[in-house]
Amino acid sequence: MLNPFGTDAFSMVSLTQAINILPNNYGKLAAMGLFDDKPVRTRSVVVEEKNGVLCLLPSLPPGAPGTVGSHAKRTVRSFTVPHIPHDDLIQPADFQGVRAFGSETEMQTLEKLVNDHLQAMRERHAITLEWLRMGALKGIIYDGDGSTVLYNLYTEFGITPKTVDFALGTGATNVKSKVLEVKRHIEDNAKGAGSWEIGCECSPEFWDAFTDHEDVKEAFLNHSEAAQRYGEDNRSGFRFMGVVFSENRGNADDASGANHKFITAKDCHFYPMGAPGLFQTIYAPGNFLETANTLGLPLYAKMVERPKGDGMDLFTESNPLPMCNRPGMLVRGYTA
Repeated sequence: MLNPFGTDAFSMVSLTQAINILPNNYGKLAAMGLFDDKPVRTRSVVVEEKNGVLCLLPSLPPGAPGTVGSHAKRTVRSFTVPHIPHDDLIQPADFQGVRAFGSETEMQTLEKLVNDHLQAMRERHAITLEWLRMGALKGIIYDGDGSTVLYNLYTEFGITPKTVDFALGTGATNVKSKVLEVKRHIEDNAKGAGSWEIGCECSPEFWDAFTDHEDVKEAFLNHSEAAQRYGEDNRSGFRFMGVVFSENRGNADDASGANHKFITAKDCHFYPMGAPGLFQTIYAPGNFLETANTLGLPLYAKMVERPKGDGMDLFTESNPLPMCNRPGMLVRGYTA
């Protein structure tokens, strides 16, 4: 009898291609295309800070001339790309009886079984990447446990984070002046970032307080009427003072089952949208012999038969490091 998994359909190359093609069911930031992909050949990257701007230094072949730096004051830091493995198991009981009488195997049925496993694994990787990207958008990247700080971009490069108290619980607060304070800070720290507009991801609590405030209510009601006329949900984007505010209810459970919100209650986060290269996701190579010194891919998948032949271990992994190249342009807002 042929080993049904011993075909090219289940090779590492085929599985990796499959998991990178499967649809992504999670991720507002992924859907926005805010982060550019940046594949690298190494497990760590060197990031240079110059005049408040973080620049990736490319890896080069041995003997090649190095990149030429300017004489401006600069700081260099090395970052290790997080390694995120996730495993699963396919056992004989999962597909026993699939083989039809008179045939050695039915590949399409087995391919669907493997594809279902890959889909579930990809969804877990996708929500994890969304969590990491949201951390980069806020300037502090947390691990998947929700509490361990992988990298604080502010402290790494000596940048003082900007926070603005919107005081939305007070009717006399001039919200327009608060938004202008945010915009002026971002403009002052753009440092040649090119053309962009400002977005703001709001927790549900901040969103409700913001849209109910007297300074904002009239503009929001006008926007709501127009949105309802065209069948749109105004929470997906409301423009006020040139800033696109939207509600973000993203959340995910960690391995222990504890739930973590992407944005802390009563907080919001302002960030530039549309500036080329401002946000990047660095992808390091997979931790396999076949992928050493190759350009990293978003996801890898591999299947290995168990020594006793009683199952196939399915390994997936991602090696992403989302980065904001101008963390000085990030602003946290909050309200009591």
